Amino acid sequence: TPVIADGHVIALGAQGILTCLTMDGKKVWSRSLAAEYRTPLGYFGIATSPVVERGLILVNVGGPNAGIVAFDVQTGKEKWKATSDPGSYSSPVVTTVDGARRALFFTRTGAVMLDPTDGKVLFQRRWRARIDASVNAATPLVVGDQAFFSASYDTGALLLRLRKDGAEEVWTDEQVMSNHYNTCIHHEGHLYGFDGRQETGPSFRCVELKTRKVRWDRERFGNGSMILAEGKLIVLTEKGDLCLVQATPEAFRELARFRLLEAGPCRAQTALANGRLFARDQERLVCVDLRK
Repeated sequence: TPVIADGHVIALGAQGILTCLTMDGKKVWSRSLAAEYRTPLGYFGIATSPVVERGLILVNVGGPNAGIVAFDVQTGKEKWKATSDPGSYSSPVVTTVDGARRALFFTRTGAVMLDPTDGKVLFQRRWRARIDASVNAATPLVVGDQAFFSASYDTGALLLRLRKDGAEEVWTDEQVMSNHYNTCIHHEGHLYGFDGRQETGPSFRCVELKTRKVRWDRERFGNGSMILAEGKLIVLTEKGDLCLVQATPEAFRELARFRLLEAGPCRAQTALANGRLFARDQERLVCVDLRK
């Protein structure tokens, strides 16, 4: 997913090319991270998204001694690098912990928290499958002073409590929520997400974050991308169905469904702006007016 910051658009392509453009599409600079940092392309190419924090582009590059690298937005020059963690399909997030800005990554190896200004690593926790043929794809989910990580392949969920100088484990659980590709959404103390391997038809479930209690579970719902809006989950399934689901722990309540796209699998994240939903499959981009 491209990021817009400091008057620029920054995008990282599937071949590992990081490009910075002006808002009208003129190229400012470009770097081949895969070539420069000897980054393997993995099973699906490069699929992490960059994040920008105070003039620095943070990327899970995944190269030797360059697992996480920061680049200057204006020039593209390297500012710092940290860890040797291979790249994942998860994207980083930046949050404020005890008044300090902290970056969270879910690399192929596991959870990492660092200082985005200089790359100092403040916490690392291995969290990945035992088998090589696996992925870490869900983005870290920050809820207050906690961070939720989840992976499939008999790995499960990890909840951390964040501190300015590190983090501590709150709980781990293989049975609660195992996200294969899609990131959970948090709403009023509950997680909504897809549990299980994509190949076997994951269930769509609601979990109480504090107690780990599964409030409801819709079996074999399948994977999908989600957006929370006005207390409802807008879900685009991999098969191309657009669904409206009530974000409530009381029960699974599907309010509407129709086939929006045909050329699946639909794995790109949807976007919502001014009541209009933008979604795509393998062939086309569509815009749906949801204001009514």
